[in-house]
Amino acid sequence: MPRYSVNSPVGVIADTHGLLRDEALCLLQECELILHLGDVGNKEVDKTILQHLKTLAPVHCVKGNIDTAEWAAGLPIHQDIIVNEKHLHLVHRLEDFDPKTTCDALLHGHSHKPRNEYQAGMLLFNPGAAGKRRFKLPITLGKLWIEQRGVRGAIMHLL
Repeated sequence: MPRYSVNSPVGVIADTHGLLRDEALCLLQECELILHLGDVGNKEVDKTILQHLKTLAPVHCVKGNIDTAEWAAGLPIHQDIIVNEKHLHLVHRLEDFDPKTTCDALLHGHSHKPRNEYQAGMLLFNPGAAGKRRFKLPITLGKLWIEQRGVRGAIMHLL
């Protein structure tokens, strides 16, 4: 399981669907770690989104339901990482989460609906969608502050 010690926010992005906005890059610049929660894109060129994010910070990404191009074949369905001694569980679709998994924060995408709430002492966090607009949902990404006392999240709205 990868382990990180960070002093700045962790960037959380999902559902880019082949579009990486300049504003998203600007908001992620201060992050020491970036987590992409799937649906990067389904074309061969969409892999450049992850390559671009990797110029800012280390990136961990899980496979979304539209990540069907050859470049995405090696992406995991879920991933566990430790950041500042807190266990984060990454998954694209919430229904792919095994409820027996214990973690400090469950990070998911797929719905395009931002979520930042606690249930039973665990943060449930969905950064929303940072790519193409879907219906009337906002364009968003997220940031996490991970400290000894816990994990706090914030949803950042893009224009």
